[in-house]
Amino acid sequence: MLKTRNNWFGRPVLLAPTMPALLNSLRLIEFYYTYILQSTKDMGFYVGFTIDLKLRFEQHNKGLVESTEDRGPLNLVYYETCLDKNDAIHREEYLKSYDGKMFLKRRLKSYLTG
Repeated sequence: MLKTRNNWFGRPVLLAPTMPALLNSLRLIEFYYTYILQSTKDMGFYVGFTIDLKLRFEQHNKGLVESTEDRGPLNLVYYETCLDKNDAIHREEYLKSYDGKMFLKRRLKSYLTG
């Protein structure tokens, strides 16, 4: 049995299980990703969430996503993994807020300053 605790949204999250327990549990868990892309064209950021990060990143760079179709190529500069879709959506909303932008500025400081 995996040990859990509640996250900031009151949802259970996994606590550092042993590797075999983690590998067994991964077969049953669906992950949701909140991600940040940076345009190499205008250096602006895009925040989104998805269940398939690799596919979504490819869609962005192929111009298949309306909101970023004219801003490519794009680089994936940050992502977070959530166990619950609502957590990923809330995290996306937070990262789009003023406080979230300040968090990202601090978190990505070394990346942004080279």
